[in-house]
Formats: sequence, structure tokens, C-alpha cells
Amino acid sequence: MNRRNFLRTSGTLAAASFLPGIMRAAPGFDYQLGLQLYSLNTEMKNDPRGTLRKVASFGYKDLETYGFNHGGNKFYWNLEPAEFKALLQEFNLVTSSGHYDIDKFLLPGVTKDERKRYVDDCINGARVLGQQYIVWPWLDPQLRNPEKFKLLAQTLNEIGEQVKAGGLQLLYHNHNFEFVSEQGKMGYDTILAETDPKLVKLELDLYWAIRSGQDPHRLFSKQPGRFAVWHIKDMDKKDPDLHTVVGDGSIDFKKILPDAKLSGLKKIFVEQGNNYVPDALSCVEKSAGYMKREILK
Repeated sequence: MNRRNFLRTSGTLAAASFLPGIMRAAPGFDYQLGLQLYSLNTEMKNDPRGTLRKVASFGYKDLETYGFNHGGNKFYWNLEPAEFKALLQEFNLVTSSGHYDIDKFLLPGVTKDERKRYVDDCINGARVLGQQYIVWPWLDPQLRNPEKFKLLAQTLNEIGEQVKAGGLQLLYHNHNFEFVSEQGKMGYDTILAETDPKLVKLELDLYWAIRSGQDPHRLFSKQPGRFAVWHIKDMDKKDPDLHTVVGDGSIDFKKILPDAKLSGLKKIFVEQGNNYVPDALSCVEKSAGYMKREILK
């Protein structure tokens, strides 16, 4: 069975265990409604002010940024950190977390000094915005092997120490490739085992974990209290490779909610990265409605 078929089969089986059931939201699931702004990638590039106005009207309170234009003054959607913060304040929004492009500094030819300067800039920008978390968001395909996962863990510890010294917390965000077993071990196991829990916490993308055949409860049980942030992203019922509006897909988030305390959960962010029907803003609005109606109550 090739890798793609393995992920499709195992992910489908795992998703079946999270099909909608009768469980209601866990009492006390009291979190600000958050949104990963990558869900509105095109909209934010074209009209950040208009997009944020609509996001606020949908009921989102906390935003997770992505990207960071290093080397100039216009870091967040062509805005300086203070300008972007003022824009958020205009609509009574906050941002507690951001995906920063630190993953590129694991590639060959990049020095530790360059990485340190970039991470310092990220810390400075995040602090202006009032963010608590700096997130490592991605891993280049050429780095997805057992040897490189060990290098990743070492690098995460080093950056985590730098971020902690800046008064913030480093998180690692997963996709599916961390859960592929090579030489009898998954990359995610290496991350869990070889990073310092005080320096590196985790942002679990529930869609990608379940899509890859993982049980979130088992992941939380391996290292309780370490999964500070969840991405709440739903899986299309017909094609598990596609996302969908939260509440319309095959993942029953209500079955996962009771594990919030075990997880160490602090923040949640809705995300949808594709399959926008009829458009991204409508999907984000519908997801907010479901979250307010069924989850955050």
C-alpha cells in the first residue's frame, strides 16, 4: 500500500470513530472563538480592513496570523506591527498566536545567526501584537525523514529557548507527514520525545491528526498538558482530502471536547483551507455560527 492510500484508508477509519454522535458539548468549554486567518488568505491580501470587519461581525474574537515579511517594515499584510494591532483594536479583535516562517531556517545554507535575527524579529512583532504563541507551521518535503526529524527536534529546542527568553511560547503545528512511519517510528514521536515540554508545546490540527489515523485522546494522553492550541477544521464527508464548514463534516468535535483539560488547551482556532462553497467568507461565517450554537456554550 503506498503512502497516499495508507493515509486515505487509515484516515477514513479514524474519522469514522469521530462521526457525529449524541454527546453534547462538555460543560465549561469556555474559550474565545478564534480563527486562523489563512482561512481567508485571498481576502486578507486584497482587503485586510474589510475582511477583519466581517470576521468581527461573525463573532470571532481571537485571530491567529500567518506569515511574516522579514527584511522590511511591512510585516503583517503590508502593515507594521503597531499598525496591524491598531486595525485589530478598531474591530475589538485580538491575536494570541501567529504562524511564522521559521521553518525555512532548517533548510541547507542558512546560518544560525540568520535564524536568530529572524526569530528575534518575530518575537518583537508578536510582542507588539500581544501574541502569546509563536508557531512553527510547516516542514519542507526534503526534511521529512528520521534524521531530519531529529534535527528538527534539536532546532525546536533552540528556538523554544530563544522564544521563552522573549516572554513567549513556541508551538509546533502538525500536518499529516509527521504521522507517517519510517523505520518503525513516526516523526511526531521524535518531536514528542526529543523536545523539552517547557520550551516546545504543540498546536494540534485535529483534522490532520484524524486524517492520518490518529486518536486525539491517545495523543493527549502521551503528554498531558502539552497541547496548548487546537485547530478546529472539519473533514468533508465525501472526500476526506477536503475541508468543509465546521459542523458539516465527519468529525464530531463534541467527542473531543472532554479532553480539553487533559490536553492543556488554552486557545482554539477554526480553520478551513480549501473547498469553499460558495466562498471563503460564507464558510467562515457558517463555522462561527456552529461553534457559537453547539460548542461554545
